[in-house]
Amino acid sequence: MAKKADKYALYLASVQDPEHEVWFFHRVFKKEFKRTPLVLREDFCGTAAVCYDWVKKSKEHRAIGVDIDPEPLNWGREHLAPLIKAKQLERVTLLQDDVRKVQGDKADMVGAQNFSFWCFKDRQTVTDYFRTAYANLKDEGIFLLDMMGGSETLEEDRKESSDKETEDGKKFEYVWEQERFDPITHDCRFHIHFKFRDGSRMKRAFTYEWRLWTIPEVREMLLEAGFGRVDVYWEDTGEDGEGNGNYRVRKHAESDPAWVSYMVAVKK
Repeated sequence: MAKKADKYALYLASVQDPEHEVWFFHRVFKKEFKRTPLVLREDFCGTAAVCYDWVKKSKEHRAIGVDIDPEPLNWGREHLAPLIKAKQLERVTLLQDDVRKVQGDKADMVGAQNFSFWCFKDRQTVTDYFRTAYANLKDEGIFLLDMMGGSETLEEDRKESSDKETEDGKKFEYVWEQERFDPITHDCRFHIHFKFRDGSRMKRAFTYEWRLWTIPEVREMLLEAGFGRVDVYWEDTGEDGEGNGNYRVRKHAESDPAWVSYMVAVKK
């Protein structure tokens, strides 16, 4: 089963939820500017799943996806592009390039999801990228990032798994492995593995060599890059004490061993 599996399809089934991301982008933008965002630039877009979902919102929605790796871009063209209408596809532009260098049509929103900018490991490089994102926004624009942290994210040799299912009903196990964390440099190495019912495995389907940045560091760099305000959207908890999927702006939060949040930088 592992030999026949498609790692990008498994990734979409276990990690990414483009429909939710598009909904959240609209919610944040409307809250700030009281209107609908129409142009999205998705940096580190991978398969461009969010771009393809974005243009389904209306005839005026356009998406620009940027990624330096041709493999996921081509996978999206082959597997996701055929799922939308031809007229919608005309409003998707994909660019294989470095997100720090590409400047094109200005967007209402720029998104850099799945901790993707963590591949930049020094402050100057990250700040320069944030300046590029700022320049690619219209006069009223939103730059949206996600972050993770907590004591559990610093633990080496830690694995977490969960059962998942593809759209065509194929069940598998998603495994997140934290292999390495350096407390001096904050360099870290993470892997995604997939396990199947017949006992076969797709080991290290994805590997990430990142620097684990913190919210205060990222906020400082965003402000330095020119953004006027940076909000943190923190997840609420339900009665069971677990995250309930509802994110709202918070200035302070209780310590959590493993959290995911959004950072929203406002240009206006």
